Amino acid sequence: MAEGKTEVKVSIAYAKLLSVSTLFVLLSVLLLSPSASPQAPVPGSNPPENKVEVPKDTLGRETPRGAVLGFLNAAHKGNNEIAVLYLNTPLRGSDAEKLARQLSVVLDRRLPPRLNLLSAKPEGSLSDPLNPNQDLVGTIDTNNGELSIFVERVDRGKSGMVWLFSSKTLKAIPDAFQELRATGQDVFPEFLVRTRIGNISLFEWLVLIIGPPLLYLITALLNRFLNLVVGFLRRKIGNNPNLPQPELLPKPVRLLLLALAIRWPRSEIGLSLLARQIWSAIAFVIFVAACVWLLILLSGGIERYLLRQVQNRNLQGIASVLRLTRRVVDIMLAFAGCLLILFYFGVNLTAALAGLGVGGIAVALAAQKTLENVIGGISIILDKAMSVGDTLKLGDLTGTIEDIGLRSTRIRTLDRTMVVVPNGQIANATIETLSARDKFWFHPVISLRFETSPAQILSIVARIRKLLFECSSIETDSVRVRFFRLGAYSFDLDIFGYLFARDWNHFLEIQETLLLDIMDIVKQAGADIAFPSQTMYFSRKLDEREELPAAVLTPAPKSALEKTATKSA
Repeated sequence: MAEGKTEVKVSIAYAKLLSVSTLFVLLSVLLLSPSASPQAPVPGSNPPENKVEVPKDTLGRETPRGAVLGFLNAAHKGNNEIAVLYLNTPLRGSDAEKLARQLSVVLDRRLPPRLNLLSAKPEGSLSDPLNPNQDLVGTIDTNNGELSIFVERVDRGKSGMVWLFSSKTLKAIPDAFQELRATGQDVFPEFLVRTRIGNISLFEWLVLIIGPPLLYLITALLNRFLNLVVGFLRRKIGNNPNLPQPELLPKPVRLLLLALAIRWPRSEIGLSLLARQIWSAIAFVIFVAACVWLLILLSGGIERYLLRQVQNRNLQGIASVLRLTRRVVDIMLAFAGCLLILFYFGVNLTAALAGLGVGGIAVALAAQKTLENVIGGISIILDKAMSVGDTLKLGDLTGTIEDIGLRSTRIRTLDRTMVVVPNGQIANATIETLSARDKFWFHPVISLRFETSPAQILSIVARIRKLLFECSSIETDSVRVRFFRLGAYSFDLDIFGYLFARDWNHFLEIQETLLLDIMDIVKQAGADIAFPSQTMYFSRKLDEREELPAAVLTPAPKSALEKTATKSA
């Protein structure tokens, strides 16, 4: 019962929403139509050329649409004398009025609701180049085949060129009128049928107001019934009473059913052409809204499926790109739906699309940096240049990535501070990913004192090389140990090799062990590690009476044969 009450409340809310949306569409048509925004002349511009002004018809017969709507308006008001003026017939008096009434009934009962497609131009639609002064209003089915309803442009002298129902069409109207059968309106009180508001009977207004919510409630009840039946069978067959209730008819599908269901009362109840035109407009708006809604739900399902695939492959950064892509697709779907609805109501979309293009360029220029960062973020994520958890070096910045967004990337530095870097800068920078290396470079330079003999050096080199080859964590093909340089104050040994380690801390642990072993090797060979030093030499002249010391600062080994002395400052 609670669910039924909920459905009733939804139907009532839907009726209110439908009324508001219909009002909004009508206002949009009025505001966006070319006639609502006349262009003022530009001051200083050349005046337009004088054109022959077409006489304005008081009955609105200058265009095919105006002629059809004017005839229906006069016929619904019972002004048969005025309705006759829209017919191109030689009949006069009561015969002409009878023909006008028959035409009105045939149009109301049988003509397809396509008044929005009628041309609103004085020259017509020009759809048939062989008959430029003739426009098709619609086609109805009769026992003798299809009957085309035409309006034709006729010269009325001082009244100018006006559009009237063609004489060929009017000849077939009496036979089409005889084929009409009784409709649902015949069983309703005369008061509801005769009372009109805006050329639409009160009966038709009641159908318009009550019909859509009632039909939607029927689809909701149908959905509830199908869910109960299918859910019961599903739990019975699966032998699992905890299976959830399925949703066979989601709301977009119900709206599609509603749009299709509107066609039945439109043709069976016998609504007038204007009422059926409103029904068609409502059905079209509901149909477009339901299709857009279904496509948006489909895009959401595709996004969720791709997110599951991304999570299984540990590609978390792509989630932001998928989310942005879905939002863009949803906006484009909604925009396309709005364009279809406006086009259905005859709004000229050329100016709107041109203005939208200019506005898009302005927005793109204003948000140039933001778009640069977003595009940079997309390129970083798709290129897989880095991922969350990587330790990298970006210029003078070294830290660990904590989040990669569409606009910026957050990096946790070694000082434990958070740095937010725009993706546009990262996309154009050189990135060194420290955590992506497969092995670590072990490259110390050992400096020995000048007192070290060649035999000691050869012994130290051989033992260090043996130490590295016996280490299980080193790549043996990369090992190199050489005495490669006579330094300023030492003999230098170059040690080279690549270590395999889990991370930086593990590498430091292995390196620490190797360095301590190398120090033991140097100590066992009787040598010492050199340190920066300087040697000062003093020499005495032959004449002892002139004791003028000459001091020369020259770097030299301490094992020289000359006499040396150290002089303090």
